[in-house]
Amino acid sequence: MYITITPQKLGGNYSQSSADFVGYLEKENENLGQRDMEHFFNHYDEGISPDEVIREIDGNGAKLKKTEPKFYSITVSPSKYELNRLQNSSKDLKKYTRELMKDYVKSFNREINGHPVNIADIKYYAKIEHQRAFKGTDRQVRENQPYATKILQLKNEVRNIQNGSMEGSIKSRKKEIARLERDAPHQQDGKRIVQGMPKGGNQSHIHIIVSRKDASNSFSLSPGSKYKASDVEMNGKKIKRGFDRDKFFDRAEKTFDKTFGYRRNFAETYKARKDFIKNPKIYFASLMKLPTNERAIAFRIMGKSGIPIMPSIPTNKAQLALKLFNQLRKGIDIAVRSSSIGI
Repeated sequence: MYITITPQKLGGNYSQSSADFVGYLEKENENLGQRDMEHFFNHYDEGISPDEVIREIDGNGAKLKKTEPKFYSITVSPSKYELNRLQNSSKDLKKYTRELMKDYVKSFNREINGHPVNIADIKYYAKIEHQRAFKGTDRQVRENQPYATKILQLKNEVRNIQNGSMEGSIKSRKKEIARLERDAPHQQDGKRIVQGMPKGGNQSHIHIIVSRKDASNSFSLSPGSKYKASDVEMNGKKIKRGFDRDKFFDRAEKTFDKTFGYRRNFAETYKARKDFIKNPKIYFASLMKLPTNERAIAFRIMGKSGIPIMPSIPTNKAQLALKLFNQLRKGIDIAVRSSSIGI
């Protein structure tokens, strides 16, 4: 499970409307029949129109400054293993979203009118999407880039030869292009993976747009708060503040597991991914304590996630840590962060 929480946009002043973001979330419905479309939903209703989402989010930002986000975007991306557990992607993910947002409100260390934040206190809209495209930051695209650069160079040379501005063999260059296309390390359906190519397999995921202000448009609720959970005194009163992202991510996994009877492997847990980034020695020590069959599954999951795997398993933890740190010093890019906020 990969969850990201981001403000409506990064840097500078924020747009006064959610229209662009809502329009972006409608992109999959283009050219689809009414029966195949995915519509917005919230905790209580389904089939909500984009116009209603825009109107409700835009009208719920009282007293927010231009330098403050009007809403936050939560993206929830189950792994292929988790998606395989679902019986019906759309129906099951809607059910999960509603349970997830209960975890979201429980992660605020805030009170509204004397009671802890509850689901009725927030305004959110969600949408299920079933497609993803490769981005320039994806490992497959980055590792294919040297081949892409050479292919582009050769194609430019072919055009130059064709228009007479360069001499050389078109046939040999086309042969080299074909070889590079074939030898690129990352392929999908027999084609070199490039930026913008749709990803194969089940790519269902959830987009949630949640207002910065509570449902009464009176209180600010920010999951991007720099405070995890604390009490402060203001004007002689003790005030609760903060949002516990660790608690939210941990609960999100437990809720999925409980809802769908999913048995989560060590390598899939938020805590393990966080340890890998912040405490790699602890991560690999915990990994080596797993039963043999669970450790084998963990290594398979890690390999598919782009985490570096040692060619041979060291015989003790000291060797393990040494090999790990040597790899990290070589600048291996690890794409396993489970949130853009909080790690």
